[in-house]
Amino acid sequence: MRVIIAALCAGAGKPLPNGKRSGIAKAAIPGAVKITENGIEADEQVDRVHHGYPEMALHHLPHETYDWLRHHFGPLPRLGDYGSMGENIATLGLSEHEVWIGDRFRLGSALVEITQPRQPCSTIEQHLQSRGIVKSLVAAARTGWFYRVLEPGQAGAGDQLELVERGHVQWSIARAFLITYGAARGPDRELDELAKLPRISDRLVRDIEKRLANQSG
Repeated sequence: MRVIIAALCAGAGKPLPNGKRSGIAKAAIPGAVKITENGIEADEQVDRVHHGYPEMALHHLPHETYDWLRHHFGPLPRLGDYGSMGENIATLGLSEHEVWIGDRFRLGSALVEITQPRQPCSTIEQHLQSRGIVKSLVAAARTGWFYRVLEPGQAGAGDQLELVERGHVQWSIARAFLITYGAARGPDRELDELAKLPRISDRLVRDIEKRLANQSG
């Protein structure tokens, strides 16, 4: 599996319309960028609780999600070019149903590993100034995913993102997202199985434990 990197994105934290500071408004970086264990060197992660590194050093969002959002919610003036949804990596031709927890990719010369799906939050709606987006993203499992960086390196737009090792093939990002964050409660045994995968993030394990506790309460 190989796809071309459409853009690598980064940005500094900026105020949202409600005054909260966020790093969701990123932009494509020209040329090669340095990728460290903390993510793209030029990027600022304001909320390190929900988007912290190193377990969630890089966020990848399929760029097809932009057209999907515009189809369902109209022009969305604040949804600009690459990086407008807070993603660090933009590609075409790869979806949440085609990648798996633990997949390892060459990102330029860096080696990265998928750790968990992204959990959309209210910051997206504050940024785009449109209600209902998060609920729709959750229902469609259009969330993107996070990587940890196993080997630092460099990459840029036009480079390849190449699969070098398949992870846990029963656990696509879409399935992991829906069972942990979706509206329907996943069976305990499946949540427990997901939590025990050796390559998932500590954050996802904590979220699974909370869901299990809520189900038993």
